[in-house]
Amino acid sequence: MADQPVDDIRLASLGRRFAALLIDWILCLLIARFFVRLAGPAWQPLIPSLILVVEYAFFLGLFGQTPGMRVTGIRCASMRDGGVIGVPRAALRGLLLILVVPGLLMDGQRRGWHDRAAGSVMLSAEASEPNDANEANEANEANEAS
Repeated sequence: MADQPVDDIRLASLGRRFAALLIDWILCLLIARFFVRLAGPAWQPLIPSLILVVEYAFFLGLFGQTPGMRVTGIRCASMRDGGVIGVPRAALRGLLLILVVPGLLMDGQRRGWHDRAAGSVMLSAEASEPNDANEANEANEANEAS
């Protein structure tokens, strides 16, 4: 599945997004093996999901890419300025993502509810100019107006 240009930007394909999530989830499962012994039985099933939220908050909030996104060549950008979304918005995005449904309900720009709530857009890593997200935001506003 190739990335699609929209108003001179390249949105990340669903295939790349899914591959990045799969890589990140495998990393979280590997890390969780170390913490499962410390947690009580009631917490053990939640540990990988909590690690994913922490991973997203740290990596997306500070660098705009998780390890899985880096491998698949995509990045998460702020719709406002194209920069990183910051730790609080990245944590919100991660929390909504682990609920699954917000990630499956997408608009025409492949922005799930988790992206909309965090004010983010997933782009191909080659689309690295801060104005790319601004152009995506303008295209989204034009689509909503029609």
